[in-house]
Amino acid sequence: MSEKNFKTILLLGLPASGKSEIREFINNNSKQNITSLHIGENVQLDDFPYVHFFSCIDEELIKLKQNRLFYTAQDPFIDDRDWGTLVNLLNQDYYDLVNKTKIETANPVAYIFDRIDEASITVGIRPRLSLLPTVILNKLYVNLKAEAEKLVLLKNNQLGIDLDNKTIVIEMSRGGKDGASFPLTGAKGYQYSLKQLNPKILSDAVILYVWVTPEESRRKNADRCDPNDPGSNLHHGVSLNVLLNDYGCDDLIYLTEISDVKDTVKVSSWGNDYYLPTGIFDNRQDKTSFLRNDYRDWKKEDIDYVVNGLSKATDTMYKTNAEREIKQSAK
Repeated sequence: MSEKNFKTILLLGLPASGKSEIREFINNNSKQNITSLHIGENVQLDDFPYVHFFSCIDEELIKLKQNRLFYTAQDPFIDDRDWGTLVNLLNQDYYDLVNKTKIETANPVAYIFDRIDEASITVGIRPRLSLLPTVILNKLYVNLKAEAEKLVLLKNNQLGIDLDNKTIVIEMSRGGKDGASFPLTGAKGYQYSLKQLNPKILSDAVILYVWVTPEESRRKNADRCDPNDPGSNLHHGVSLNVLLNDYGCDDLIYLTEISDVKDTVKVSSWGNDYYLPTGIFDNRQDKTSFLRNDYRDWKKEDIDYVVNGLSKATDTMYKTNAEREIKQSAK
């Protein structure tokens, strides 16, 4: 590889699989272990804050006796293409990060609303927020200000980061209905969402997949859920209906099995075939929940298991990525 560390890692897996816990581990781990994983000091992007913000919008609309825009009363998306809306919001965040775009706005809610509508249009959904009555918009601007300010602050806090030899970690969960067969259809699963990623991301990205069964995902989701902290990366919960309808199965292993290059996921998008080097961290027997505790309470044997499992996955990603770079340089 031309660089010591991965440029971009897509951190994928079912809800509560251990993704956010692994992010916490990377952030608190020693410099020596981070280096062994080929992961530099990292900057993290996640679509969960937008998932949460969509929910906040719907809650405020209900209070104002308006129709929901994003989720059904049973929680799944009204329009499954909003999985792509989320990816395009991540694309926007990635662009702003690498271009050091500072967000200056007197109305953070209007700014986020514009971004959501723009991302929705990209996947074929008509604008929704900009078409709300002015009186409703004005109330949302007030009621959602605090949540929108958190999103803007999160983006601006990353503005001055020098990305040289650092790793951008992008986290998301995707899946399909319990009992669905592969390939997943429509806008479900990674097969759809990965195609929405910006070509620059696809050119550089590797995949770190945290493997759990849907049953284990549901168990861990119940264990971690703190109803008093719904916006938390580590402690948010997902309803059982969503877990069964949107995360009842997971197509990442399937995508590695059908790829014509070993240890990759093939993404055909933007007129090109991208082969994303893929490593698998097997967490089907829970080895990461301890990472939700204060890092000073972590035990050495637990840390060693995570380091060894991650090393196995990232070594595979590193080797395959080196082969990808050789092929790209030969073109």
